[in-house]
Amino acid sequence: MSKKILVADDEPDVLFMTAFSLRTVGGFEVIEARNGLEALEKAQQTTPDLIILDIKMPRLNGYETCRRLKEIEGLREVPVIFLSAKGQRQEIEEGMNLGAAGYILKPFAPEDLVSKVQEILGRPK
Repeated sequence: MSKKILVADDEPDVLFMTAFSLRTVGGFEVIEARNGLEALEKAQQTTPDLIILDIKMPRLNGYETCRRLKEIEGLREVPVIFLSAKGQRQEIEEGMNLGAAGYILKPFAPEDLVSKVQEILGRPK
């Protein structure tokens, strides 16, 4: 059975490319969300194996989405990877302090994304 990955990004092109890469290169089942609130709802409905969050999203940014996910029983152990166009140290540190398992800079190569997801999913809990 393939692992479920929830991807949340408000940019349609990035959401499509991320989901497409995970499906075709990684063989993952992908659930898509277009903002942080939708990501929270879908995470509670589907309990994904890993969550990828864009940092800058409407309605609820990636940091706040992650913070709320970590408060929900059954989701707090789900690894979170942040996606961002900026690689500023402060931004990376904030995400890691919230319990993120990783950080990927946009634009990314599909193989690099899949490799990072596989690496994190392969880590012992």
